[in-house]
Amino acid sequence: QVQLVESGGGLVQAGGSLRLSCAASGRAFSSYAVGWFRQAPGKEREFVAAISWSGVSTVYADSMKGRFTISRDNAKNTVYLQMNSLKPEDTAVYYCAAVRRSYGTNWREYDYWGQGTQVTVSS
Repeated sequence: QVQLVESGGGLVQAGGSLRLSCAASGRAFSSYAVGWFRQAPGKEREFVAAISWSGVSTVYADSMKGRFTISRDNAKNTVYLQMNSLKPEDTAVYYCAAVRRSYGTNWREYDYWGQGTQVTVSS
């Protein structure tokens, strides 16, 4: 079992930055791949980025490439999402999720989820 807690969301102006954290508890978190997803009101859950258990491999949604960076510190059981050059369309609830195998971009592949953190970008 893995428990995930997101933090770091908030209100920011367009062009600003936020860093989200996903803190994990439970056994062997370092063996889990982690993904970030987001969901805006009335829209489907959307893939943002994912990172392998070792942190060596990462993948991003096209619209986030060059603006968002995912990283992890297994010693701290934490995964980060650095978000720069934020746009109003980035407004959503952001979730982290974990899976004990290779990461994917489909939210249905993930087994454990946090409660989400709200990110609001004003224009």
